Amino acid sequence: METEIDAKTFWQALGCRAIGVAIVTARGTDGPAGFLALSATHLSASPPMMMVSIGLTTSALAAVRQGNHFAINYVAKGSDALVKEFGGGGSLKGADRFLPGAWSALKSGAPTLVDAVGVIDCRLDEMIERHGAVIALGRVIAYSASTRDPMISFRGGYI
Repeated sequence: METEIDAKTFWQALGCRAIGVAIVTARGTDGPAGFLALSATHLSASPPMMMVSIGLTTSALAAVRQGNHFAINYVAKGSDALVKEFGGGGSLKGADRFLPGAWSALKSGAPTLVDAVGVIDCRLDEMIERHGAVIALGRVIAYSASTRDPMISFRGGYI
């Protein structure tokens, strides 16, 4: 019988992959919401689809459902304070993290980070619930890109 690894070992294994740090955002009836994404990736190119994993206890899940959209905001190197806020380690909570002038929107209405390396704007297509999380599938309806250098998550830290 195969054994599986525990959660701590799982996170260590995932730390071996170098990925762009992303904040997923949406606008619900209570205003803007967002979270530090631990899993955001493409699903297909035709149609252009992205998927994000959202924990069932993540407060921004309601905004994704209500707004029927989400935006994946890839943050630039040096955005440590912003990442801390959206990762739950800062003093600001909820809509207070969306500082005036730092956020805009593309087609869906989801908040988009003005200084992002890139933003992928999605219309929610489907949600699949599994193992305490929701896999949100979104059709890409717009994007923006800059020439900024990305913040990378690797081995439990940021580079």
